[in-house]
Amino acid sequence: MTTRNRCRTLAWSAPALALLASPAFAQTHPERIAELEQKVQALTEQIGELRAEMDEGKGEGGLDEVRQDVAANKAAIKATQSSTVFTDVTSVTHLSGYASADYVSVENGPAAFAANFNPMFHFLYDNKILWEAELEVEVEENGDTSIGLEYTTVDWFLNDKLTLVAGKFLSPIGNFRQNLHPSWINKLPSAPPGFGHDGAAPISEVGVQLRGVAPMGNSRLNYAVYLGNGPKIEAEDGEIHAIEAEGFASDPDDEKVFGGRVAFLPIPSLELAVSGATGDAAVVEDDGVDVEGDPKRGYQVLGFDAGYQWNNLDLRGEYVKQEVDPSPLSIAPEGGVWETWYAQAAYKFADGKWEGVARYTDFKSPHADDTQEQVAFGINYLITPSALLKFGYESNTGEPGEITDADRWILQIAYGY
Repeated sequence: MTTRNRCRTLAWSAPALALLASPAFAQTHPERIAELEQKVQALTEQIGELRAEMDEGKGEGGLDEVRQDVAANKAAIKATQSSTVFTDVTSVTHLSGYASADYVSVENGPAAFAANFNPMFHFLYDNKILWEAELEVEVEENGDTSIGLEYTTVDWFLNDKLTLVAGKFLSPIGNFRQNLHPSWINKLPSAPPGFGHDGAAPISEVGVQLRGVAPMGNSRLNYAVYLGNGPKIEAEDGEIHAIEAEGFASDPDDEKVFGGRVAFLPIPSLELAVSGATGDAAVVEDDGVDVEGDPKRGYQVLGFDAGYQWNNLDLRGEYVKQEVDPSPLSIAPEGGVWETWYAQAAYKFADGKWEGVARYTDFKSPHADDTQEQVAFGINYLITPSALLKFGYESNTGEPGEITDADRWILQIAYGY
């Protein structure tokens, strides 16, 4: 072997030895220490032979050429050493999230700018357990900054197809809240009526959850079951005002809620799902004053959702009904039903840089001033696959004189990172 070829052999061997000699590799692969010692010994012998050849002037290009080869490979050696820090580590930390800025113009009302961002934190240990959390940070109308905890969970990967989740998690009832609501994923700049606070769809839950997948040939079944503290009921003037289903670390009625979602995917582009929950709830607040000891009452949720994608066409629909039973001895004896559904179509064109969206929603509440029917249209420009400029218009029909009856124009820029 010539001196130049020996140099090349040594240069390419150095990164491999750097990988083997890294502390993380030695700690996680002790069985290879013997192999490492053999390689080091062989390399030492080659270095001795190379020095003897250079002293005798046998190098093809001389000592300068050898030095050039060694210098050219120093960067590769350093890069390999750096890469082992990531490939051999046991724990990984990751930051992601999304942010948006809006301009909203309300019919017969003021127009204003708004902004928010939602950072997400992930800490994975050895592909066995994951901690994840999301914060919601937004500017209020009075200029204050509000910070809310969307979710925080510890996820234990029991196997490749089953995960145990514990903490505060997004409700698995339906599909919009748990998968579609982030501003850079939602194809319109607003959520469908009934899928926000005080609506028909639960937002989050505090408890435990099992999530898994069951392959069925070319099809598969996704499922989630959970046990949680359940919602709270707010009353005003002796009537139920709203069902608060936003994840509470308390359970006044001491009765848990059990529920889940099952989704069947006969083909990858089609998903058909049913979800539901049942349990008890109680009035905990009346006209802004805390209430204790109000009788518990039955609570139920039922949902259906479907999604289909074909080339540039995306079709979705969802139905959710949330209700509480009457309770004659309660300070708010009557029950209530909150019900909503939407159908949405989106189509990308111009090589996927533009997207048109249309959505119809019908939300019914026990209170006329909350009931709303909405037809929404939007046009999106995809700056990047995760950054969108969205222009939307909402035609709203509700109780005359209420905000639910006011049409809106919304301009939004959203970015997921």
